[in-house]
Amino acid sequence: MNDTTELARKDEKAVERRADDPSQRRITLTPPVDIFEDSQGVTLWADLPGVTKDRLDVKVHDGNLYIEAEAVVPTPAELRLHHAEIRQPHFARAFALGVDFDPTKIDANLKDGVLTLRIPRRDEARPRRIEVRTT
Repeated sequence: MNDTTELARKDEKAVERRADDPSQRRITLTPPVDIFEDSQGVTLWADLPGVTKDRLDVKVHDGNLYIEAEAVVPTPAELRLHHAEIRQPHFARAFALGVDFDPTKIDANLKDGVLTLRIPRRDEARPRRIEVRTT
């Protein structure tokens, strides 16, 4: 699995167009991930604080895995916001999936702001033991 985070690059012209209107500023953050690989596949953990299931989009297209999400940071009604550097952070990250992995069997789970993806290897790509006979 190769990390291709080009998806998270800012569109500089779009940022310039929205710079005059603070409510239109959108900052894209690259979420930190941990990736572990074993003989059965890959497990990926992505930190997405403040993200709910309805604001999370995980998809596979043309051999790439895309994660996009938007966090909601609620402000209590009794408090008045004086300063916020990021009001609704947008997260984006992309990964190239190798041909050994089966994108049709990806399992995704979101709990406490951590997205867990289990990406299994194709059966034919898994290591297998070959029995040797003696004659």
